[in-house]
Amino acid sequence: MTTIETIVVANLKCDGCATTIRNKIGDLKGVSAVEVQNDKDIVLVTHDAFVDRETITSKLLSLGYPEATEENGLLTQIKSYMSCMVGRMSN
Repeated sequence: MTTIETIVVANLKCDGCATTIRNKIGDLKGVSAVEVQNDKDIVLVTHDAFVDRETITSKLLSLGYPEATEENGLLTQIKSYMSCMVGRMSN
């Protein structure tokens, strides 16, 4: 069974952020597609039963892109800026 998760994230700033998210979330086993909507701060993840929402949101948090419902502290913001720079270099 395929599921599409809609996750509103914090710190989504640019195409570099989107590239990082697409690459890192796309690497998770069971994820078949990742769409990032920068203008809406939304990440859409299509996946099967091998991965669940918590795994996806945990990975986003580790990259510096917490779910918008979570507290967004300084460390998370620093991680997102670093992920953003890496994503820009990958474009």
